[in-house]
Amino acid sequence: MNKSQHPARWGIFQIEHIYTCIEKTAQVMQVLSQQIIGIWLHQHAVKRFTYLFFLGTILSVVITACSGSYSAAEPEIKLRLVSFSVTKAAHDQIIPKFVEKWQKEHNQKVIFDQSYGGSVAQAADVIAGKQEADIVHLALPLDVIRIQQAGLIKSSWQIRTPRNGIVSRSVAVIVTREGNPKGIKTWADIAKNDVKLIAANPQTSGIGIWELLAFWGSVTQNGGDEATALKYITKLYQNTAALTKDAREASDLFFQQAQGDVLITYENEVSLAEKTALKLPYIIPKINISIDNPVAVVDKNVDKHKTRKVAEAFVDFLYSSEAQREFAKLQYRPVNPTITQEVASQYLPIQTLFTAQDLGGWDMIKTKFLENGAIFDQVKANSKA
Repeated sequence: MNKSQHPARWGIFQIEHIYTCIEKTAQVMQVLSQQIIGIWLHQHAVKRFTYLFFLGTILSVVITACSGSYSAAEPEIKLRLVSFSVTKAAHDQIIPKFVEKWQKEHNQKVIFDQSYGGSVAQAADVIAGKQEADIVHLALPLDVIRIQQAGLIKSSWQIRTPRNGIVSRSVAVIVTREGNPKGIKTWADIAKNDVKLIAANPQTSGIGIWELLAFWGSVTQNGGDEATALKYITKLYQNTAALTKDAREASDLFFQQAQGDVLITYENEVSLAEKTALKLPYIIPKINISIDNPVAVVDKNVDKHKTRKVAEAFVDFLYSSEAQREFAKLQYRPVNPTITQEVASQYLPIQTLFTAQDLGGWDMIKTKFLENGAIFDQVKANSKA
């Protein structure tokens, strides 16, 4: 990282670095002060000079060590990456490129300890200390906000990275069975009585939350009121054949086990499924939600593991053209403007693309939809799911 890439992060990094230097120097001075003072009061001037020289040498060593405290000192270093279930295919391509780059530049091997699962559950494990993540790449900003509120991530995480911390994007797609026998063309069609839906649980999964918001916004962002939206999503969850723990389990049920008539998933997940399972028709609704996936360094853990420098370098690398191309190959919508322009023709345009902010922002979404007794609990109580 250099000053021109991320001025805000550079300034924070420098301040933290200075404090570390001061702390180390103070520790050394505290140990030596009493001995040096006593010797100083009882020695000849020449010997005083010798002791001053000795003290200066020690301080120089401390400062040198301090300046290198973020340098690669060990031949290997471990990074703990916790992410949501469907990003594994992308990270399998990106991580080796970063490892090679870091090895060339720092002569140090980076070993990645990776964990993938439902985003909500992954965030909960990080908060509980079950997973001491150095980096989280999660399905939605709310999960990073939860980790921040637990005191593990500094509140400046969004300004320390480009695009307010969003490193990958997608939109929601409706996948049907071959020939589309149920005649699904729009969000409204999923509410037909004879349609069985495969969806993920918003209480454990990022895609589950995005689905819930996409369903709601397909009504409210198209002129409908909230009463109509509540009635619509209640019917959808009554049609749900299974509520899975994450996007990967939902895809496996639908593609590999042939359960359900309709699957709601990420656009990028359809691309991956086409490579490993039966190719099925899908619809990208014209009214859609921007599915924004954030990345963040877990400050408390990188300081504990002494991995901040390499963790921040990996996060920076995820925004690089090289990494963003790998995301795009798997049908994520890149956030790097150069790559966005480069691959624009491979994505269908969205007529109305709304965001979480259009639905009131994450604080309101959490209160309105996800807390105990909120909209999702009401829907569950009135559905068969």
